[in-house]
Amino acid sequence: MIEFRGVTKRFPDGTVAVDNLDLALDAGKITVFVGPSGCGKTTSLRMVNRMIEATEGTITIGGRDIMSTDAAELRRGIGYVIQQAGLFPHRTILDNIATVPLLLGWPKARARQRAAELMEIVGLVPEMAQRYPSQLSGGQQQRVGVARALAADPPILLMDEPFSAVDPVVRESLQDELLRLQEDLGKTILFVTHDIDEAVKLGDKVAVFRTGGLLAQYDEPGRLLARPADDFVDAFVGRDRGYRGLGFLSSDALSLGELPTVALGAPAPERDGWVLVVDDSRQPLGWLHGGARNGAATVEQDHLLPGGSLYEVESGSLRSALDAALSSPSGQGVAVAADGSVAGSVSADDVLRVLEHARRQSAAA
Repeated sequence: MIEFRGVTKRFPDGTVAVDNLDLALDAGKITVFVGPSGCGKTTSLRMVNRMIEATEGTITIGGRDIMSTDAAELRRGIGYVIQQAGLFPHRTILDNIATVPLLLGWPKARARQRAAELMEIVGLVPEMAQRYPSQLSGGQQQRVGVARALAADPPILLMDEPFSAVDPVVRESLQDELLRLQEDLGKTILFVTHDIDEAVKLGDKVAVFRTGGLLAQYDEPGRLLARPADDFVDAFVGRDRGYRGLGFLSSDALSLGELPTVALGAPAPERDGWVLVVDDSRQPLGWLHGGARNGAATVEQDHLLPGGSLYEVESGSLRSALDAALSSPSGQGVAVAADGSVAGSVSADDVLRVLEHARRQSAAA
């Protein structure tokens, strides 16, 4: 849907921010631009909605040259999310979200109804509708920014480092929310980040830029990690790209082991070693070591050690399975079903065996 043809941006002082960019973005997919500071990724994004205009070349949307459309009209058809959300401080959350529909001439009641629907979609409770941006956390403000960008149902969404100003836990939550929304909405999203982990998690395709505005590689995340085009991409992706690459390998062949469990409040087990403590729904709460042998009569909350990450069987990858095993104090990763209940255990050795089998199959193909 979006295509760059020989696009160059040269500033008056002679600085070339983007150099002869040829790139086609797939409709209905997330394309991520990633690279070091000064590589032209944000400039490239802002040329799509003409916040910056190209010096040379052509950018088309749906085959139509963006220069043939009035800039203001073009922008009203493209959602735009920036790092600090860019909310109007003296408007309520509901009216912030309704901004673009109102500019497009929607009746106020319809615009606000649409805003209320989007609040629910992005995970904001109705009670926040009459609050102001200063009364929300950074993560909540970013959700408002996403809702506002979606308000007029644009086919294209531009996102310029939207999650970089929030803490890592909130950032991961926002990334997951974006993937959930995209599964439902199927927008054409151009997302800019400097974080390669974010890029490979979110992108259907990833474009790596080098300093000087040159495109170094444009590929699917798994292929980017497995086969970097040159030394620059190899260095930028990082030395742990092999671990990241596990995120694109299926864990279907991974078998689950048994896992001893005990309910919170139950008599402490007599056995040595590690036992997983679960609640009434068999959802994991943490680990207990030694049980009654360490003087515990019953299993209490303050006896527990954090359990590490969880491996979700239905949506898991070899990376999440290995991370669960490595982060567990017992060395046994906890595998959970879709409802969060314990399904069994995974070990690092099991993951490596499946990985070796996958490599042999790939070599033989």
